[in-house]
Amino acid sequence: QVQLMESGGGLVQPGGSLRLSCAASGSRFSAYTMNWYRQAPGKQREMVATGTSNGYTKYADSVKGRFTISRDNLKNMVYLQMNNLTPEDTAVYYCHALGTFDSAWGQGTQVTVSS
Repeated sequence: QVQLMESGGGLVQPGGSLRLSCAASGSRFSAYTMNWYRQAPGKQREMVATGTSNGYTKYADSVKGRFTISRDNLKNMVYLQMNNLTPEDTAVYYCHALGTFDSAWGQGTQVTVSS
């Protein structure tokens, strides 16, 4: 029911910042818990951050204090602010929506942290 599209990825130097965006289309966006996942080369996909409609957030230990998930329900948008990036953050980042009866994935956006 909900469709997702990520944007904002790219090449950034270590210590830099990026802000990823996820645009949702479809109905009842505010009813979904929104998540950010990432998949690095040769590794499993892992959850980076999660956020509910009313503001509950949870982060992977590796990104706590550096990443922030936020959402704008009126604009059907979710964001991932990434600060103090390191090469270990290099991955394809995916937006994920989790609803009561369905879920959806975005197509992914590449984040590369390198000099």
